Amino acid sequence: MTAPTTTEATAPVAAARPRGGPWRAFLAILGRDLFVTWNELPVFLVQVILQPFFIIFVFGKVLTNLGFAQANYGDVLIPGTIALTIVLTALQSTALPLVIEFSFTREIEDRLLAPLPTSLVAVEKVVFAALRGLLAGAVMFPIGWLVLGGLHFDVQPGELLVFMVLGALVGSAMGLLLGTAVPANRINIAFAVVLTPLLFTGASQYPWASLDSLRWFQVITLLNPLTYVSEGMRAALIPGLVPHMTPWVAMLVVAGATVAIAAVGVRGFIRRAVD
Repeated sequence: MTAPTTTEATAPVAAARPRGGPWRAFLAILGRDLFVTWNELPVFLVQVILQPFFIIFVFGKVLTNLGFAQANYGDVLIPGTIALTIVLTALQSTALPLVIEFSFTREIEDRLLAPLPTSLVAVEKVVFAALRGLLAGAVMFPIGWLVLGGLHFDVQPGELLVFMVLGALVGSAMGLLLGTAVPANRINIAFAVVLTPLLFTGASQYPWASLDSLRWFQVITLLNPLTYVSEGMRAALIPGLVPHMTPWVAMLVVAGATVAIAAVGVRGFIRRAVD
């Protein structure tokens, strides 16, 4: 009997390997997560819209009607609030599930059994959370219009799309880092320590250039990626209303921060997965 040739010996293995390889598994997991979000869409929208809705209503509607804020403050506030919603939604959509899956439900073990590298499991988490952030940000446009009775935007479509995507990615990357670096019993403390400064130093309620008289605080805000997303959103929506950062500078900073934070987060994810 003749020995099987190399092609004959490897044919069954190639046939048994799923067509599309790891990326097919990646898309399957992502599709499952999106399907679950679609089924829970009303709950998801309530969770992500409630806080920014009241920010727009109180600061953009109530305070302007009472005369404590300028009449056009709502137009300045909306781009920053959209940026805040995108970043925080993406961050929370990554961090909280990771803490739960690694510590309580152990659901992450099922994902790690999928036929794809561990790093791609982490990337899927980032992409899925970014899509949730983009959805939340898109919903804020009609919310702002309804609350304020109209929006006076001079939309730059290309810049708007870029900054929404970058904001979603940097938020989910921060969530990946937070969700893999913090033990489950410390996550509440971590969120209090991280989210509060992120919220108030991200230039979402004020243009960054207006902090000239508070130079020390202006410098501190530069450490927050949300600042560049907020300024980019103003450049994309109200380019002539208030001073803003140069868009390409903000893009480069957010992109660089996303890559750096995601790299550390993926490394932490792999370490937790191995442990």
